[in-house]
Amino acid sequence: MTAIARPTNGRMIGGVCAALARRFGTSATTMRVVFVLSCLLPGPQFLLYIALWILFPSEDKASRTAW
Repeated sequence: MTAIARPTNGRMIGGVCAALARRFGTSATTMRVVFVLSCLLPGPQFLLYIALWILFPSEDKASRTAW
Protein backbone atom coordinates (compact mmCIF):
# COMPACT_ATOMS: atom_id res chain seq x y z
CA MET A 1 0.00 0.00 0.00
CA THR A 2 1.47 3.33 -1.03
CA ALA A 3 1.29 6.51 0.98
CA ILE A 4 -1.08 9.19 -0.22
CA ALA A 5 0.65 12.36 -1.38
CA ARG A 6 -0.66 15.39 -3.22
CA PRO A 7 0.88 15.48 -6.73
CA THR A 8 2.89 18.47 -7.83
CA ASN A 9 1.34 18.33 -11.33
CA GLY A 10 -2.38 18.15 -12.13
CA ARG A 11 -3.64 20.08 -9.12
CA MET A 12 -6.70 22.27 -9.33
CA ILE A 13 -6.71 23.78 -5.83
CA GLY A 14 -4.80 21.69 -3.33
CA GLY A 15 -4.35 18.38 -5.04
CA VAL A 16 -6.52 16.43 -2.61
CA CYS A 17 -8.86 15.04 -5.27
CA ALA A 18 -5.92 14.16 -7.51
CA ALA A 19 -4.22 12.33 -4.63
CA LEU A 20 -7.37 10.39 -3.76
CA ALA A 21 -7.98 9.57 -7.42
CA ARG A 22 -4.45 8.24 -7.79
CA ARG A 23 -4.84 6.15 -4.63
CA PHE A 24 -8.18 4.60 -5.68
CA GLY A 25 -7.32 4.22 -9.37
CA THR A 26 -9.86 6.63 -10.84
CA SER A 27 -9.45 9.81 -12.83
CA ALA A 28 -9.02 13.11 -11.07
CA THR A 29 -12.01 14.51 -12.96
CA THR A 30 -14.25 11.76 -11.59
CA MET A 31 -13.08 12.45 -8.05
CA ARG A 32 -13.67 16.19 -8.48
CA VAL A 33 -17.20 15.59 -9.79
CA VAL A 34 -17.93 13.31 -6.83
CA PHE A 35 -16.68 16.00 -4.45
CA VAL A 36 -18.77 18.74 -6.08
CA LEU A 37 -21.87 16.52 -6.00
CA SER A 38 -21.23 15.68 -2.36
CA CYS A 39 -21.28 19.41 -1.60
CA LEU A 40 -24.99 19.37 -2.45
CA LEU A 41 -25.53 17.18 0.62
CA PRO A 42 -25.38 18.63 4.12
CA GLY A 43 -22.13 18.00 5.90
CA PRO A 44 -18.59 19.23 6.49
CA GLN A 45 -17.17 18.54 3.02
CA PHE A 46 -15.15 21.75 2.80
CA LEU A 47 -13.72 21.25 6.28
CA LEU A 48 -12.74 17.70 5.35
CA TYR A 49 -11.07 18.95 2.17
CA ILE A 50 -9.06 21.52 4.14
CA ALA A 51 -8.10 18.92 6.74
CA LEU A 52 -6.90 16.51 4.04
CA TRP A 53 -5.01 19.34 2.37
CA ILE A 54 -3.12 19.88 5.62
CA LEU A 55 -2.64 16.18 6.41
CA PHE A 56 -1.55 14.89 2.98
CA PRO A 57 2.06 15.84 2.28
CA SER A 58 3.07 17.27 -1.04
CA GLU A 59 4.60 14.75 -3.42
CA ASP A 60 8.03 16.39 -3.36
CA LYS A 61 8.08 16.45 0.46
CA ALA A 62 6.81 12.87 0.72
CA SER A 63 9.65 11.56 -1.43
CA ARG A 64 12.19 13.11 0.95
CA THR A 65 10.59 11.59 4.04
CA ALA A 66 12.16 8.30 5.13
CA TRP A 67 9.20 6.52 6.74
